[in-house]
Amino acid sequence: MSDQVNKFLGDSLARTLIKLVVVSLIVGFVMTVFGLTPWNIIYGFRDFILEIWHRGFSALGRVGDYLLLGATIVIPLFVILRLFSYRR
Repeated sequence: MSDQVNKFLGDSLARTLIKLVVVSLIVGFVMTVFGLTPWNIIYGFRDFILEIWHRGFSALGRVGDYLLLGATIVIPLFVILRLFSYRR
């Protein structure tokens, strides 16, 4: 059972919890620096959906902007993480 949990988590339970706490602190700090809260993200998503509904599909042009903006962060992080996992 313990081996299955370790395999699922990728490491021991204690180390995984420590990693999650550290990453949570870092993400929380960055979100505080930029003035983001979980409620801002939820309300932003809700407002985006309402804007699409009220303005029609002309607002879908913003999806492309969001996609490019997110990709500038996600794709390099994905490549870096894959390179680190490739070394193992």
